[in-house]
Amino acid sequence: MATVPWLADVLRAAGVQVVEEGDWRNRMRPGSFDPIGVLWHHTASTSSPSNPHPALNICINGRPDLAGPLCQALVDYNGVFHLISAGRCNHAGASRGSGPIPAGDGNTLMIGWEIDYNGVNQQMTAAQYNASIAATAAVLKRLGRDSSYARGHRETSTTGKIDPYAINLDTMRADVARAMNPPTGGWTSTVDNTTAGRFTASTNWGTSSFSGQRFGENYRFANPVAASDAAWYKFAIPETGNYRVEAWWPADAGYNNAAPYIVATSSGNQTVNVDQRITGGQWRVLGTFNLTAGDANKVGVSRWTSGTGYVIADAIRVTRV
Repeated sequence: MATVPWLADVLRAAGVQVVEEGDWRNRMRPGSFDPIGVLWHHTASTSSPSNPHPALNICINGRPDLAGPLCQALVDYNGVFHLISAGRCNHAGASRGSGPIPAGDGNTLMIGWEIDYNGVNQQMTAAQYNASIAATAAVLKRLGRDSSYARGHRETSTTGKIDPYAINLDTMRADVARAMNPPTGGWTSTVDNTTAGRFTASTNWGTSSFSGQRFGENYRFANPVAASDAAWYKFAIPETGNYRVEAWWPADAGYNNAAPYIVATSSGNQTVNVDQRITGGQWRVLGTFNLTAGDANKVGVSRWTSGTGYVIADAIRVTRV
């Protein structure tokens, strides 16, 4: 039986935040597993900044009617991938043919992401979507497959499943294709908290060089509060278009578990929450956004969060894609 013990390394190399849940490499169901594609689901649980992965234990241990593990990875509210299994899981059941995926045993044919949202009155967060795009692109590259091998459960289910709710799957595949084959030679710019004329923050933001994971000589920190008081990063965007936005922060157990990054897109501000307690000291992808040309504040780190611990503002990188 094949397994995918490389999953953590492949996801991290793509900028995806990863948490390895116990002995995930040896947690699996009996039976064959030879994946050729990636299948998206939603969990039907309600996630939130204060409860980012309510379905995690079920996905690991299963339900009374279905033995766990129930997916290879759970994607939490903040877009963090919790790795659950490197082998066969009970996530897809019998599969009808969809695109290049043939009819057959879906648990053999596909790697499954359970994206933790309820799919009734809750949609996927931007962080979940962007991380799932990056992860799917990276895995399909590893498998030697193209974006058509990314499917939604409602496309393969033989029992009328509706997941993943509120996602256009053709758009998803187009986004995966762009992530797999990004334009080369694109414009890029990095702004650190010490970049002259490019970073602004109120006096409520302190300065620290405590963590060796910092970008540059120091970084800024502030307590969470029920007001934005954002630290802003200014970029001279050369032309309106799609840009990948990445953040760098030092991680520490005392830092915020739901730090809000605000991206000023052409259609309004979008917020991506990240867990700054983990996966620090490296570039992490917040997502791809349409940004308007001009020299202006494009990315901010807000203090307005229900999370606990210091909110950190270190460095931001923006790249044309």
